Amino acid sequence: MKITLRIWRQPAADQPGRYERHGLADVSPDVSLLEALDQLNEQLISAGERPVSFEHDCREGICGSCGFLVNGQAHGPRIATSVCQLYLREFEDGAELTLEPWRAKAFPAIQDLMVDRSALDRLIAAGGYCSTGTGQAPDGNALPVGRDQATSAFSTATCIGCGACVASCRNASASLFVAAKLAHLGQLPQGQPERASRAKAMQDQMVTEGFGSCSSHLECEAACPQEISADWISWMHRERRG
Repeated sequence: MKITLRIWRQPAADQPGRYERHGLADVSPDVSLLEALDQLNEQLISAGERPVSFEHDCREGICGSCGFLVNGQAHGPRIATSVCQLYLREFEDGAELTLEPWRAKAFPAIQDLMVDRSALDRLIAAGGYCSTGTGQAPDGNALPVGRDQATSAFSTATCIGCGACVASCRNASASLFVAAKLAHLGQLPQGQPERASRAKAMQDQMVTEGFGSCSSHLECEAACPQEISADWISWMHRERRG
């Protein structure tokens, strides 16, 4: 199939950016979009041009390293799918795809499709640690956790920290990300000692980092590749009130 990639190119954060169009011919519909970018970069390098910068690691949808907008949608049009698992067969032959980086004040540009998402790391750091001693692996029955409780906690622990919730929110809010991290530990006995202080510290850090507030448009839930429910944002607000 043939495909045209309209890509945001920006050499550095302090330099202006612009869109460039690049065509790929005879590309398999079964390659991922990241693999199509790999092919494009091979062409660019062979022509003596700078390759397109984009983040990636596992390419299995579990690490959260990749992420950019595809035709204005975080991770592209397929629901519950990170961009590394998005395949060209999702698009028509001859389609033009516009690729651009996450747009958020808290995610400053680095180069092309790459942005600095270290603000999410600082949110995690603000939450502190669990004072419950870890030591050696405890007996599985020493600290009982009910099945429903464990399943609910795990559903929030699946957050991969890709930033799609921020990029899709009109306010660039990190509320879904913070809510998922708080709900993970907040539902388990190990997370109880610092539960209240963690909720306050992480929400305060969210403001410090320049993330916006939640206005309940639910785009974050729609864009989340792990399908984490926005109901956890309401849960987070209740945690703040105590």
